Amino acid sequence: MSADYAQGFEAKLDGILHRFEELGGLMASAPPDQYAGLAREYAELETVAECVKALRDAKAEAADLAEMIADPELDADMKSMAEDEFQELKARLPELEQTVKLALLPKDEADAKSAILEIRAGTGGDEAALFAGDLYRMYQRYAELHAWRFEPMSVSDSDLGGIKEVVVAIKGQGVFARLKYEAGVHRVQRVPATETQGRIHTSAATVAVLPEAEEVDIKIDEKDLRIDVFRASGPGGQSVNTTDSAVRITHMPSGIVVSQQDEKSQHKNKAKALRVLRARLYEAERAARDAERAEDRKGQVGSGDRSERIRTYNFPQGRCSDHRINLTLYKLDKIMAGEALDEVIDRLIAEDQAMMLAESA
Repeated sequence: MSADYAQGFEAKLDGILHRFEELGGLMASAPPDQYAGLAREYAELETVAECVKALRDAKAEAADLAEMIADPELDADMKSMAEDEFQELKARLPELEQTVKLALLPKDEADAKSAILEIRAGTGGDEAALFAGDLYRMYQRYAELHAWRFEPMSVSDSDLGGIKEVVVAIKGQGVFARLKYEAGVHRVQRVPATETQGRIHTSAATVAVLPEAEEVDIKIDEKDLRIDVFRASGPGGQSVNTTDSAVRITHMPSGIVVSQQDEKSQHKNKAKALRVLRARLYEAERAARDAERAEDRKGQVGSGDRSERIRTYNFPQGRCSDHRINLTLYKLDKIMAGEALDEVIDRLIAEDQAMMLAESA
């Protein structure tokens, strides 16, 4: 770390601590209309401020220990103890500094949000639909392990028990921060149950992950919507409803179309469709805003490019390979059960953070 960089880094930390203390004072006397904004900024800075204080406390303690060790009148036993403590602290300092740097990285404003998960069968016919169903169950189990609420909003089943398309709302704190790395093309290699020759087939499913937007994030003007109602139908066009309860919403400025027919109530279908529409509009706005940054970071592991093949699930070998970080794990059964998916996601997050740190250095 150069002297200029170190000086600038310390000045930045001074500014953070000063602002954090200032916010504490402002909140004590803030009028009601300003309190919420100040409290939000205070909460955002709290973790960073705690990391900075821990780093500075450790540095101050190390300086005190170094002074003790340099004292010629210090008792030999005390000096030995001080040297041991100094070495322990010295080993911890880089880790504390790294923690501060990670806390300072720019935050994705959507990370704390819940998510809308969309899974669609891709190339591979019935086998692709069966694989889409497997992915659906994997994320369902993963959500259960994290105590997130898993709410299917729209499901289109295939003839053999797979899923052509499914839209799910996953509610919880920080859902999008973890699941956003799942967006892209997932490929499977296995012998289908219908294959008599025992040949391995390759098929795929596409996963999209959108942060669930609140009304305060995206304002939708009713005059921009065309709402069509129609009779819901089951497989093969079989009528499952005798009233026009299904809803199709077209957002005319963007051309985004959302259909919903799983509920018997037209009102409930409309509400669900608006949730999905809001999420898609929010994601489109984020994508447009981040386009320039994404261009600079084409290799970003969390880019969410739906056309990108991100992972291969090879059943004969029990192998799961994530192509963005060249990670291969031979525990496919545990990944499909949602139990080992965090091992993949944690590595993706670490790689993303390392790239951002390299850019900010």
